[in-house]
Amino acid sequence: MTRADLLNNQDPNLLQQEWWVQRWLELLDSYRFKKRLERARIYAREGNVLSIEFEGGQVLAKVQGSEVEPYQVSLSLDPFTDEDWNYVMQTLSEKAVFSAQLLAGEMPNNIERVFTQNGLSIFPFQLSDVRSYCSCPDKANPCKHIGAIYYQLADRFSEDPFVIFQLRGRSKAQILEGLRELRCRQIEENGSKIEENQQKEAKKSNKKTKISEPSNELDLTAFWQYDQPLDPSLVVIVPPSDGQTVLDVLGRIPLAHEEAKIVKDHLQQVYQTVSQQAMIAALNVNSDH
Repeated sequence: MTRADLLNNQDPNLLQQEWWVQRWLELLDSYRFKKRLERARIYAREGNVLSIEFEGGQVLAKVQGSEVEPYQVSLSLDPFTDEDWNYVMQTLSEKAVFSAQLLAGEMPNNIERVFTQNGLSIFPFQLSDVRSYCSCPDKANPCKHIGAIYYQLADRFSEDPFVIFQLRGRSKAQILEGLRELRCRQIEENGSKIEENQQKEAKKSNKKTKISEPSNELDLTAFWQYDQPLDPSLVVIVPPSDGQTVLDVLGRIPLAHEEAKIVKDHLQQVYQTVSQQAMIAALNVNSDH
């Protein structure tokens, strides 16, 4: 069953979206015109949404309706200020698990606390918090064309949680670059403190013992060793750019179709968990140097 089928099925046992996707769809669930929402789901499922593009934090889309020309739809949220984002980025950078989960395509369960502590909400509280427009003659808002974009964005959120941040004014590239710079700065500050402590210890040691002259002889056994910390600007931990996993590279599992699907789904879950834990461990290691 596809995700679009799940969106069209109201059985709570089948509706297994991620929690952040459910939060977004709760906005539509509060809408009292249920028949209009049903038509919006059909539009989203049957390909009436011709395109969705981001222009900054605004969503611009084309939805094919009953007319020859598609309708123009726009949707946006109030963006956070630079000051608000600076606070959020600083908090995110201090916890490696946030960065690791976001890079693994997951929204951390307690990430909302980062925003609420500063009086912010990453998700809109009600439909009136979403600025939307459609060029169709329907005066209702959301109309079925705007509703179709809501459902399509839910699909985007499921694949990439960074999309909700873009609606608040920061793209995925900006967030990742900002986190990298902040973590590098933290690593440099920690490195400076370590170096300062080492210099103090060296001065104490020099007072007690005579420092021997360095030898000009080349020690071949230690030729390939490098004991100094790496330049943090050279260390970047990100998932593969093509999104492929080991399972994709290895190809089809040599089992019957249904059995292969069950095994692959299980291994994908295991692989995602292992990858996430590895990334958390790597970020923690880097932060200690």
